[in-house]
Amino acid sequence: MQKLTELFDRLRSLESVLVAFSGGVDSTFLLWAAVQALGPKVLAVTASGPARPPGEEKEAEKLARQLGIEFMVIQGRELNLPEFTANPPSRCYFCRRNLYQQLKQIAKSRGLNQVIDGTNFDDGSDYRPGIRAAKEAGIISPLAEVGLTKAEIRQLARQAGLPIWDKPAEPCLASRIPYNQPITEEKLRQIALAEAHLRQLGFVPCRVRHHGDTARIEVEASQLAEVTKKASELVTFLENLGFTYVTLDLKGFRSGSLNEVLEIQALKP
Repeated sequence: MQKLTELFDRLRSLESVLVAFSGGVDSTFLLWAAVQALGPKVLAVTASGPARPPGEEKEAEKLARQLGIEFMVIQGRELNLPEFTANPPSRCYFCRRNLYQQLKQIAKSRGLNQVIDGTNFDDGSDYRPGIRAAKEAGIISPLAEVGLTKAEIRQLARQAGLPIWDKPAEPCLASRIPYNQPITEEKLRQIALAEAHLRQLGFVPCRVRHHGDTARIEVEASQLAEVTKKASELVTFLENLGFTYVTLDLKGFRSGSLNEVLEIQALKP
């Protein structure tokens, strides 16, 4: 609760804000806190595009409306960035740099003092090039500043009655494509449809990693046996999407598993 008090104080000091709003747990909780601290002097802006999981924009708008906040959707335009579509390990930096430029222009045009995002304290321990872009652009991350962790944010979001308190993370769909393999709209479409089908079958969380003609499925380790029972249906569905091979990762679901190759490379002499 001390951290929550510090968060409210920090937000009040900003006077008016544009919230980079994805509709996930962190940015929704931040938006709620901004409303408590600043009332109507808050604008929620969501970036739309093929790299976002389908339906996220509508969910974000619904949440913003429930909080009584003005909501705006912009086009992310990340597929227009060669630095992004080439898919280097720094991919997120270029996407975020482009996004923050757009958000700062909107904030300036609307007379809002600051752009803030939902980066939390735990994010600093993960590989997140987007954080560097935020710092360079002068974006403020109040949750991280007051030391709020993911677990604490979920707990506070639940206490605040926010319906997304237990929502699984839904990162950019490009994170399912191995580094240095080009990002295309068609690949993103295949991933989005494949993961939506898995969720309909009850596999939440899940990931479908796109390895060219191979789809690598990740589900919770406790659900591996259940996936094999639906193997025939899954193979047919994914083949119809354009995959030739369908595999199941026996390690199970790991958020950011494609970053494992970076860790291996870092250990090499």
